[in-house]
Amino acid sequence: MLDRPKIIGPRRLAGAFLNSWKGLSGAFRAEEAFRHEVALALVLIPAGFWFGENAIEKILLVGSVLFVLIVELLNTAVETVVDRIGLERHVLSGLAKDVGSAAVLLSFVVLLLVWGLLLFD
Repeated sequence: MLDRPKIIGPRRLAGAFLNSWKGLSGAFRAEEAFRHEVALALVLIPAGFWFGENAIEKILLVGSVLFVLIVELLNTAVETVVDRIGLERHVLSGLAKDVGSAAVLLSFVVLLLVWGLLLFD
């Protein structure tokens, strides 16, 4: 195996940003659930800045929305890897996908708790 020199500095940062952008755009194209959650975020993020009475509340409201997007991206990554391995049904593949889906569900529970407690307390 040949050792390639490590990319450092601004080139590494630019490459990381490009990879992240490819991940976001790929998830947006491939996953309807992610597109729905982005649409929800486009409404809730500005609302979080509007309804938050101080910096902590704004961070909690906006952060809980971003948390849902982050968990959905991780779930999409798990599903993509499982599908890459094989499309045949397997108990462990199903479990991996179900666990990822459960994580998304729990991220929505966090969002509802944060918004509910902060706005209706």
